[in-house]
Amino acid sequence: MGARGAPSRRRQSGRRPRYLPTGSFPFLLLLLLLCIQLGGGQKKKENLLAEKVEQLMEWSSRRSIFRMNGDKFRKFIKTPPRNYSMIVMFTALQPQRQCSVCRQANEEYQILANSWRYSSAFCNKLFFSMVDYDEGTDVFQQLNMNSAPTFMHFPPKGRPKRADTFDLQRIGFAAEQLAKWIADRTDVHFLYGTFLLASRKLHLIAIRVFRPPNYSGTIALALLVSLVGGLLYLRRNNLEFIYNKTGWAMVSLCIVFAMTSGQMWNHIRGPPYAHKNPHNGQVSYIHGSSQAQFVAESHIILLLNAAITMGMVLLNEAATSKGDVGKRRTF
Repeated sequence: MGARGAPSRRRQSGRRPRYLPTGSFPFLLLLLLLCIQLGGGQKKKENLLAEKVEQLMEWSSRRSIFRMNGDKFRKFIKTPPRNYSMIVMFTALQPQRQCSVCRQANEEYQILANSWRYSSAFCNKLFFSMVDYDEGTDVFQQLNMNSAPTFMHFPPKGRPKRADTFDLQRIGFAAEQLAKWIADRTDVHFLYGTFLLASRKLHLIAIRVFRPPNYSGTIALALLVSLVGGLLYLRRNNLEFIYNKTGWAMVSLCIVFAMTSGQMWNHIRGPPYAHKNPHNGQVSYIHGSSQAQFVAESHIILLLNAAITMGMVLLNEAATSKGDVGKRRTF
């Protein structure tokens, strides 16, 4: 048995070792170079993204809203990589544009950006910027934009969708309305007058939308109380006017006119007084949608309701009074 097994061991030891085919070396070399190139490209993208975020954070440390021209818009918004959301207001603030709505919207936008900038949850995932028509005309042309102001959200990945454009005409441009819209489009959530930022650990951090104190309402109320108090003091010996039905009827009608004309809706939504087309300069006082209105439109409705009411009162006076016939015909 041992003698017969010896030749097989000799034949086994005499086998030639196996090597990889000669044509596989270029393939392995190409694969190695491809891996090195991909790794280098990924590193380059990370460095470029870090530089962009660092620059944006530096601008945000100076101002809550930084201005952009065409070159900056293409570099920081249109060109990848990008891991942050960008809210951009397209506006026309130059005096020659005569865009009063743009100035009002800019004030609300500034309040919103300051509330985010000076909050404890401020981070490098959300930035606020602005593109003025006179500084970035090419951006307006690139986006086929023909009206201002316009608010848009540019997400970290992909192109903006239809919902990433804020419906200014229907909702208005109050800071609270903008915050709700941002909550729908980003990771910054709005709830009961505060921002809520969801962190990776699902902890919620409240950020209050802070408005600068406005004492005009308090001063107006104090003046009204002082005026009424002074009038009552001067007429303290004759207060029969308090029981005047006509006076109370006029006060009630003023309240009814204010409510039925949409003044409360204007106070809540904060719509512009009117809209001026930046191309032809035409001013619109009536909103084209049935779900929104301008402030001028509510004033027109108030005057129409007051005219109709006054006509009904005059008709009633003409029918019930027994005075001069000519006067009754006039009524």
